[in-house]
Amino acid sequence: MDTETRSTSSPGLLASLRSVGDLLVGSLHDRFELFSLELHEEKHRVLQSLIWLAAAAFCGALALILASFTIVVLFWDTARVAALLSLTGLYAVAAVVLAVRFRRFRAAQPKPFEATIAELKQDRTCIRNGN
Repeated sequence: MDTETRSTSSPGLLASLRSVGDLLVGSLHDRFELFSLELHEEKHRVLQSLIWLAAAAFCGALALILASFTIVVLFWDTARVAALLSLTGLYAVAAVVLAVRFRRFRAAQPKPFEATIAELKQDRTCIRNGN
């Protein structure tokens, strides 16, 4: 009977260790899947932002060039220097406003991999508390 108890306790310990190992590997697997999903979303968001930015910059640059050329031609005989200086000042102010707004936009964006980091923190808290 004594050998029977020992043989049943050993597989129980081994089974517990396997169960803990399986839970650990499963948890890591879930975290890596979440990380992979967030990485894919972040890549997609960055690529989409770059495409929109490039299209807007291209159209905006063409419009500014043509508008500037039109204004300078209209004022060529009377005030071409004043027209050029005014346009330069306007573009400088617009560049500063756009730079400030872009900084605000970037600051409002969520941090990359925020959900993965939150899950890892929650896992750490659970492990520390013994839950």
